[in-house]
Amino acid sequence: MEKNAKIYIAGHRGMVGSAIHRKLKSEGFTNFVVRTSAELDLREQSAVREFFDQERPEYVFLAAAKVGGIMANNIYRADFLLENLQIQNNVIDSAHRVGVQKLMFLGSSCIYPKLAPQPLREDYLLTGLLEPTNEPYAIAKIAGIKLCEAYRSQYGSHFISVMPTNLYGPNDNYDLNNSHVLPAMIRKFHEAKVEGKPFVELWGTGSPRREFLHANDLADACYFLMQHYDEPELINIGVGEDVTIKALAELIQQVVGYEGQIHWNTDKPDGTPRKLMDVGKLHGLGWKHSIGIEEGIRATYQDFLKKIESYAV
Repeated sequence: MEKNAKIYIAGHRGMVGSAIHRKLKSEGFTNFVVRTSAELDLREQSAVREFFDQERPEYVFLAAAKVGGIMANNIYRADFLLENLQIQNNVIDSAHRVGVQKLMFLGSSCIYPKLAPQPLREDYLLTGLLEPTNEPYAIAKIAGIKLCEAYRSQYGSHFISVMPTNLYGPNDNYDLNNSHVLPAMIRKFHEAKVEGKPFVELWGTGSPRREFLHANDLADACYFLMQHYDEPELINIGVGEDVTIKALAELIQQVVGYEGQIHWNTDKPDGTPRKLMDVGKLHGLGWKHSIGIEEGIRATYQDFLKKIESYAV
């Protein structure tokens, strides 16, 4: 990418989009075009087409999506399927229509079959049934991957798809109703510390293993791949290592400085025993993560403290 190239980041205020924005600015890029969801509704085809016709970006990072926790995914199944299809279809097709030089579509590890072998390799896509609770979201993301492949096949478009593992970092969501496990734990331990609670209750046994990638590392990988990867197949972005939920909880407890106990509610479900990405393809290209999990959690806790005013403690 040329330093003066016009770059459109869809979803620039979210955790992923904002990290990509910061990374590109740090590398000397200055010609950005961004719109908030209030300024441009990506679900509206005519609005997206008009935007692309006017702005004509040269590179596109498609990090915008309708997202939520397990409960929201399961309840609003039609919304998650339809709205994500609308966003993807409109942006990808408009990028093709105005001759965007390269587009990156960001997916999710939930695209892989529920019972796929570990670690999750790129060629496991569409080899089995999906996790039922977030199937609509996963189906939409798979459709986005296949749409990028189809435009590449039919028109020669330089559209690539990347699949990040579990993410955390600046601009994460700490709402306990729909946040992911790591930011939820940060908030729970902090509130227990402030309120002097004797223990924090967490779900399950703590035995499942999960992989976590800092958003800044993801942005670094996206920048790297935009320059060095141009293949039809999707590519995983992760660290290639995982930790138990118990070890994660104890690390966050230490970082927050909470001195009470952890009570594991074993009546609650554990979820999938393991979700680890195979990142051999990415490592083979020469990229590896640089932010260790303890360092990343410490920085994320500081981000949470800056936002604490917006959360009721």
